[in-house]
Amino acid sequence: MALHFTKEEFEARRHRTCAALAARGLDGLLMFRQESMYWLTGYDSFGFTFFQCLYLGVDDTIMLMTRAPDLRQARHTSLVTDIRIWEDRDGADPARQLRDHLESLGCQGKRLGVEWASHGLTAANGKLLDAALDGFCALDDASDLVARLRLVKSPAEMAFVRRAAELADDAWEAALGEAGPHADEGAILAAMHNAIFRGGGDYPANPFIIGSGDDALLCRYKAGRRRLSARDQLTLEWAGVYRQYHAAMMRTLPIGPVGDDHQAMFAACAEALMACREALRPGGRVGDVFDAHARVLDEAGYREHRLNACGYALGTMYAPSWMDWPMFYHGNPVELAPGMVFFVHIILMDSTAGRAMTLGETYEVRADGARPLSRTPIELVSR
Repeated sequence: MALHFTKEEFEARRHRTCAALAARGLDGLLMFRQESMYWLTGYDSFGFTFFQCLYLGVDDTIMLMTRAPDLRQARHTSLVTDIRIWEDRDGADPARQLRDHLESLGCQGKRLGVEWASHGLTAANGKLLDAALDGFCALDDASDLVARLRLVKSPAEMAFVRRAAELADDAWEAALGEAGPHADEGAILAAMHNAIFRGGGDYPANPFIIGSGDDALLCRYKAGRRRLSARDQLTLEWAGVYRQYHAAMMRTLPIGPVGDDHQAMFAACAEALMACREALRPGGRVGDVFDAHARVLDEAGYREHRLNACGYALGTMYAPSWMDWPMFYHGNPVELAPGMVFFVHIILMDSTAGRAMTLGETYEVRADGARPLSRTPIELVSR
């Protein structure tokens, strides 16, 4: 069995989850987020992309319903012993099979929470689930229940996050070794991934972002590689990943002589990042971090070039995104506490001038404030 945490830690997590269920008056939880399944049982798979559900009863009963290809995956990577398979066939309705399994567990007439907000539950499957359980039991939206528990990391989790941050630094150093005039974007990406995999890391939950020239102003990955020009700009957003825990970073790297515009944008980004770091303290609100970012950039004259969010929580995440809940945006009321991990990114994209500047790193919230997990200094470098 390939478990990354002790059985005692998993047991403590389940007990906390059962207590949260009881507090909401729920008899059980239907989980469709792979992150929840991994955190509660160790189960590690991408089989959630079809139809897969982990049931946790308020009495600590656990049952996983999945497809046949994930049977041995669940046995090998998790503590789940009650694994039930839904059959692939024409006209299959896994939601109805799930109802039958829930009936065998005494769930008829009970009130169950559902992780509706999940990449593991498509709209089509959600409709099937609604129809299958209509009249069988009552359903409440409990999409945030496990997410809130996962937000504060245990010491064992923090060890994995710190290792992920080391791998992110390794990837940046590998990128600097490849970047320069006429460098190939593909070679830069290859060097970054190589550093992470050689360090024992994992695949990220979404592709690394890489863009040069006009593409340096993009905030998403897109297909197609190019060679850098003699004078250029290269935007990178990536994450070190260890045991599925992510630690992200973001940088824009000028290629060739650094112009005044890039220098001014970097200065504003660095000041905004430090303001966010100061706001990232226990007792504060997630929205305070965004407001600190916005205040600095707006005063520097970059209101039209910034975004309406400046980061998010990090932890164990699966495709299609490593962005976890909650996000830094104005008014977000979630209270900050020690043990939380956040990625703060400062992004300026000036489409008129064709200039980009980004700066981002991952922080651990501690009792005395935010601690950067990266060893990379905050400075403007070029190649």
